[in-house]
Amino acid sequence: MKNPVRTIARSAVQSRAWKNTSKWIRGTERWNRLEDEFDGSYANGDVVVYFGDRSSKFYQLDQWLPVLEELHKKHRVVLVLRKGSALLKALDSTHLPVVFKRRFDPLHTFYHANDFKLALYVNNGVTNFQSLAYSPMVHVHINHGESDKLSMVSNQAKAYDKVFVAGDAAIERHRRALIDFDESALVKVGRPQLDIDRPAELEPSSARTIMYAPTWEGENESNNYTSVDVYGPQIVEAALRVPNARLVYKPHPRVEASSDPAMTEANTRILALIDQANEAIGDPTQQHQVLMQGDILAMFDEVDLLVTDISSVGLDYLYLEPHKPLALTDRRTDTAKLNAEAPISRATPIIDETTVGGVESMLLEMFSDDTAAAARQDLRRHYFGEGEKGTSTALFTAAVSGLISDRTVELRKFHSESTNAESSDD
Repeated sequence: MKNPVRTIARSAVQSRAWKNTSKWIRGTERWNRLEDEFDGSYANGDVVVYFGDRSSKFYQLDQWLPVLEELHKKHRVVLVLRKGSALLKALDSTHLPVVFKRRFDPLHTFYHANDFKLALYVNNGVTNFQSLAYSPMVHVHINHGESDKLSMVSNQAKAYDKVFVAGDAAIERHRRALIDFDESALVKVGRPQLDIDRPAELEPSSARTIMYAPTWEGENESNNYTSVDVYGPQIVEAALRVPNARLVYKPHPRVEASSDPAMTEANTRILALIDQANEAIGDPTQQHQVLMQGDILAMFDEVDLLVTDISSVGLDYLYLEPHKPLALTDRRTDTAKLNAEAPISRATPIIDETTVGGVESMLLEMFSDDTAAAARQDLRRHYFGEGEKGTSTALFTAAVSGLISDRTVELRKFHSESTNAESSDD
């Protein structure tokens, strides 16, 4: 006769709920161990780089790591992470000191136990405000790119002591988007991420290289600038027809993981078109490429013409390769609005509903007669200021040094033992 208690216990242990609970317990134990290991007792820094998101957004921090490693040579930098998956990414990506604080109280205990002067934020994550509650530091938003997307400006900018921006275009962007914002908080530092030398990630080719680098669909319709679902296959078909050219398809990393059916279908179609075209090309250096991962900034040297959407990619290309032609897409087919919101579009051909049928001839004309070269140089100064590669890093470091120096003076007459911030850990 079966023991009913044992039967019930066995069923419970084998149930999905128990397995999920057990997995959660094991995960919690692991994070507890990592929190003990990376408790920050070894930290002795001047600058906190705060990142409160999971690994899915780690790319926002990742592009800053080489710049922060350079800054570390002058001002000691400590990365403060709140999510275990991001911690693991950081450990694989940098030699900078890493601190893991999952909860609010240990975070502020850590801040109070150290002598940090400045905190940097690469996004507007919701937990940023738990860090902002610590008043002795000067809090600086640096964002994770420079683009004309609506998401580049947030009313949350008012919460930071300073906001580092690339140049005049970003200042105008804040002026248009925000009410009652103190523009004196904006500090122009160019785009220091673009000054870093990167090992080349794209093989040279005797063929002209056209890169199609679309963005993802964004988190809502107002921030949707992708061309993949509306023009992507047509752009790719046109590029594949250009003589003596290879196409490099390098979409935003989140395109591949999109759950939008139209995005998934268009991306699958693009991959199939490239596979079909490569069947007739025997020379590997002439073949078209699909690069879902990798550092796009390390590929621009070998790109002769870029087709992209409104995103940081086009502006990064403008900074690094202003002498090379560039085309932009407009999924809304509203050139007047696009020109007003994205100044770069005033000096590029636009692929929209009215022009997508002529992309092949557009690309050929851009190769043969690049009439927008002078306008791009003017726009480069508008977006990033004067100076060549290296200038931005110098501006960024000088701005950080100046704020640390000023805050050091201010702290001599400042005293605080408490914070009125509220924890959301429970």
